[in-house]
Amino acid sequence: MKIFGIGTDIIQINRIKKSIKKKTFLERIYHTNEIKRCKKTKNSPHCFAKRFAAKEAFSKALGTGISKGISLNEIVILNEKNGKPFIKLLKKTKERVDKRFKKKKYKISLSLTDEDNYAVAFVTISS
Repeated sequence: MKIFGIGTDIIQINRIKKSIKKKTFLERIYHTNEIKRCKKTKNSPHCFAKRFAAKEAFSKALGTGISKGISLNEIVILNEKNGKPFIKLLKKTKERVDKRFKKKKYKISLSLTDEDNYAVAFVTISS
């Protein structure tokens, strides 16, 4: 296994709690599936914060940050039936990532956690 990149991010949940009150923020950052899922949860600011941290950590692992064809709302954080989180890339962001790794197969691994006032995400991109 070869590691192409790693990224981590931490965010104060209160920052996200304030921001998610704005529809423009929600639509710019989150995919509609993420918005629906997080709004259904008991503690939605934590759900949104973990997803925001995951998007930031992914962009750091990619090495580009949020630029050059990478859109946060095209980085979708979903969960398997057992609860394990994973990243699904859409549209131009997927094309950009596929182009960056050329024909190499890559795997994105994600770990999320939150505690009191903070949410943390860790991402690896590997072969």
